[in-house]
Amino acid sequence: MQQQQNPNSQLKQSESLPKDKSHGAHAIFDADEAISTVIGTMEHYKMYEQNIQCQQLQGILTNQYNYLSQTYNTMVDAFQSGQKPTQPTTLYNMEISNDVTYGMQPSQPKQPEQNPQQLNDQCYSSFMLGHLKACATGATTAALEATNPVMRRVLQDGVANFCEMAYEVFLYQNDKNYYQVPQFDDQTTTQLLNSYAPMTNQQQQH
Repeated sequence: MQQQQNPNSQLKQSESLPKDKSHGAHAIFDADEAISTVIGTMEHYKMYEQNIQCQQLQGILTNQYNYLSQTYNTMVDAFQSGQKPTQPTTLYNMEISNDVTYGMQPSQPKQPEQNPQQLNDQCYSSFMLGHLKACATGATTAALEATNPVMRRVLQDGVANFCEMAYEVFLYQNDKNYYQVPQFDDQTTTQLLNSYAPMTNQQQQH
């Protein structure tokens, strides 16, 4: 009875492998997780689409969905071919002001909604932010130890864009007073900001 050959019994250099085979097992699992997270985000966006009332949030969702579709295709292309994708990664440009409103206003305590009819734009924008955080985390984890250099670059480029999309939703929530940003008093802020000192040249040489 012929013994099945163990694919890990012989060491192989990446240069000797075809591009579509230059994936380590852990890299495949991590990339699969990252791509699946993008799929889940897009599917949930479609669920939210028909229920969002705010025109601005609807526009953000549409722009982000279209960008996620393109990113998904790029990730799959690089994952399967191991080579430079046909559609390279592009930059996501948010269409919202960078201004943040600081301070806290009284608000009702939160609790989980138990009826889908009670879900509102605050809920949907929070869901969107959560999905995008998961996309950024998943792509970061996969990129840190990706064995295929093209896939690593695609994942790495995706992180910055997922962060941009998440920040866009944060800014929307902040503008609508859904996401309040408290601050320390001036004395505490100043003390914390000045709690570090730069290294001198002498310190760096030791």
